[in-house]
Amino acid sequence: MHRNRLQKLLTFLENEPNDPFLKYALATEYLNSNEPDKALSYYEDLITNHTDYVGTYYHLGKLYEALNRKDDAIRTYQNGMLAARKSNDMHAFSELQTVYNSATGQDYEDD
Repeated sequence: MHRNRLQKLLTFLENEPNDPFLKYALATEYLNSNEPDKALSYYEDLITNHTDYVGTYYHLGKLYEALNRKDDAIRTYQNGMLAARKSNDMHAFSELQTVYNSATGQDYEDD
């Protein structure tokens, strides 16, 4: 079933090569099928060519963290917060700020 869904997405992308939703869906499918390198290429394409597709930043940052690329994750979260603020998506901003704080060691609680 998964490969069938993946093949359909690839076919859709052939017809709509600049559709950010299809790129995001493909990145997610590749990540779910334990193909992080392919997922990474789609996520990186999104933040390069579709900077306003705010949902990408969280997932790319998390993938960078999983790949032990902490500096890239932190930079991605920062850029995502800027994009979220620019698009007035305060929910995404809050989520990105939370993971940014965690990645930079600022997620402590007051005693």
